[in-house]
Amino acid sequence: MRRVRERPWSRREFLGGATLGGAAGLIGLWPPGAAAEPPPETTRIRFRRVGGTVCIAPLYVAEDLLRAEGFTDVQYLTRDDVGTSVEAVGAGRIDLAVNVFLEHMAQLDAGDSVVALAGIHGGCYELVGNDRVRNLRDLKGKTLWGPPGALEYLYVASMLAFVGLDPRRDVRWLTEDSDDPKELFLKGRTDAVLAYPPDAQEFRAKKIGHVVLDTAKDRPWSELLCCFVFGNREFVKRYPVATKRALRALLKATDLCAQDPARAARVLVEGKYTPPETYNYAVQAIREVAYNRWRTYNPDATVRFYALRLRDAGMVKSSPQKLIAQGTDWRFLNELKKELKG
Repeated sequence: MRRVRERPWSRREFLGGATLGGAAGLIGLWPPGAAAEPPPETTRIRFRRVGGTVCIAPLYVAEDLLRAEGFTDVQYLTRDDVGTSVEAVGAGRIDLAVNVFLEHMAQLDAGDSVVALAGIHGGCYELVGNDRVRNLRDLKGKTLWGPPGALEYLYVASMLAFVGLDPRRDVRWLTEDSDDPKELFLKGRTDAVLAYPPDAQEFRAKKIGHVVLDTAKDRPWSELLCCFVFGNREFVKRYPVATKRALRALLKATDLCAQDPARAARVLVEGKYTPPETYNYAVQAIREVAYNRWRTYNPDATVRFYALRLRDAGMVKSSPQKLIAQGTDWRFLNELKKELKG
C-alpha cells in the first residue's frame, strides 16, 4: 500500500501540479464567464469544518478556488464555534454547507431558512450487516443505532419504508447518542450499521460484516444524489453573485476530486480532516464516489424519493412538490452546468 509522504501535498500543489496533466485548463478553473461577472457582494464565506467525512472532500479542495472567485476571508468553523452544520446554516452562523441531503429534510419540511442549491455526488453510504441480516427485510425485529433525527435513523428509515417496513415499529432503535455506532456494531450490540467513507472501505478491507446495500451501486439509491450544497436563505437572497461564485468553486473542486483522488486525499490529510493512517482508505473512497453526477442527475428526483419515503414513515408532512418549491433553488446550478461543460 502507498505511504503518505512526510510533507503532504498542499492545495496549491494539488491545483497546480504537473501530474494533473493540465486539468485546470481542461475543466476551466477561471472561465471567461466568471471574469465577466461582478465581484462577490461579500468577500467573506463561512463553512462548517466536518472532520472524518471523506466524501465532502470538495469542500476543502475548494479553498483556493474560493479565493480565486474573490473571497478573501474563507472560514472553516468548528462545531464548538457554530454547532452542527444543520443548525449553523439554518441560523446563519455559516453561509453554505456541504452535507447529506437527508439531514436537512426536517428544515425543508418546516420551511426553515435553508435552501438546497446543488447536488455534489452520488451515493457513498453502505449498510453493513451481521450474519442475521442478508437483505433489508431481514432488519425486521433487529436492533439498530439511531436517535430520531440522526442521519443513520433517517437513512435507514427511508430504506425500511422503501421495502414496506415501518421504521417506528418494525426495528428496535438504540438511542445512546454518546456511543459510536461503529463500535456498537463491532461489539455485537446492533445487527447493522450505516458505514460512510472511509469506514465503509475499512470494513470491506478487514472483512467486517457484509454489505447489505450499497447506495453507489444498488438501485434506486445509485440513481440519486447524496450530498448537496445548502445555503442560508437570507445569504442567497442578499448575495446572489457570491452564492454563484462559491458554488462554482465547489463544483470545480468536485471535478478535481474525480480527476485525482490521491491528491484530494492528501489535502484532507494536510488539513487534518482525516488522519494520516486512513489515507489509503480515503483515496479509495474518493475514487469510488461518483463526483460526476452533479452534471447528469436531476436533484429533484432525490427530493421526491426521500420525501415520499419519509412521508410514508410519518416523518415528513410536506408533499414532494411543496418541498421542491419552498426548499430548492437550482438557478445557479443550471447556469453553471452550461458554463462548466466537460
